Amino acid sequence: MLDKVKSLGIDAVEMTAGGWAGCPHVKRQELLDSESARIAFMAELESRGMEIAALNCSGNPLSPGEMGERHTASTYDTIRLAGLLGVKKVVMMSGCPAGAPGDQTPNWITSTVSWPDYMAPALAYQWDEVAIPWWKAFVAHCEAHGVTQIAIEEFPCMLVYNPATLLRLREAVGPVVGINLDPSHLIAMGADPIASARALKGAIHHIHGKDARIERGLADINGLLETQPVTAAETRTWNYVAVGCGQDLQWWKEFFSVCRMGGYDGHVSLEMEDLTMSVEAGVLTSVDALKQTISR
Repeated sequence: MLDKVKSLGIDAVEMTAGGWAGCPHVKRQELLDSESARIAFMAELESRGMEIAALNCSGNPLSPGEMGERHTASTYDTIRLAGLLGVKKVVMMSGCPAGAPGDQTPNWITSTVSWPDYMAPALAYQWDEVAIPWWKAFVAHCEAHGVTQIAIEEFPCMLVYNPATLLRLREAVGPVVGINLDPSHLIAMGADPIASARALKGAIHHIHGKDARIERGLADINGLLETQPVTAAETRTWNYVAVGCGQDLQWWKEFFSVCRMGGYDGHVSLEMEDLTMSVEAGVLTSVDALKQTISR
């Protein structure tokens, strides 16, 4: 994998260490248990002139029941591993709790709390009784292990899904928490990621290079609230696409420029989720677009 990545002119990788995703390249428990395994692991990167941009542990640690317990354990372990590897940044999602004590399913509230009357107390419970206490304890764990940046992806179906919710959590728990600014999610929700980047000045901890396209004619009929599977690209009102296939290259140049003006001068991690082309074609398309739009 590293040789393929290096051949594309890439010198840093974001590596998954827990959460929902499989972790084929990071054997977390083995690396936690063995110093020699950690030395060998880092040597594979260093021998190629590469580094770890961030570890990733995207899951739902605020979920009720077994999932929340499992994802909490993997996030805490990922922070421990990051500390042992000298990695200062971990990419995560905020998690999304249930709407009330005893509920068994996470509840993503995206409508006005004015009505029905159960909406406001449900959202208050999620923030005040679940999310903020969990994140305060977790930030203390990060600080104890030398992790200085937790980059939260503004992912749909999570409590933090836009700049306002990110800044709310950051204000409550401190500047260790910032955003993993993924423009694709903001585009899919109808926001302007360039305006979002301006509003997040000083709070951008990481960036994902991923595009989205609002599908002409379809979004005009049904709006952007979309529950079809991502495989139904032809009928969805929006789709994740290779970089440059949603927003043009001039847009991406402006986006990265504004992020830099806001204080971000770190890595951009490519994500390829365009189901209209092969994985390799999508990666090559995106790499080419990013090379043309990121000033180094």
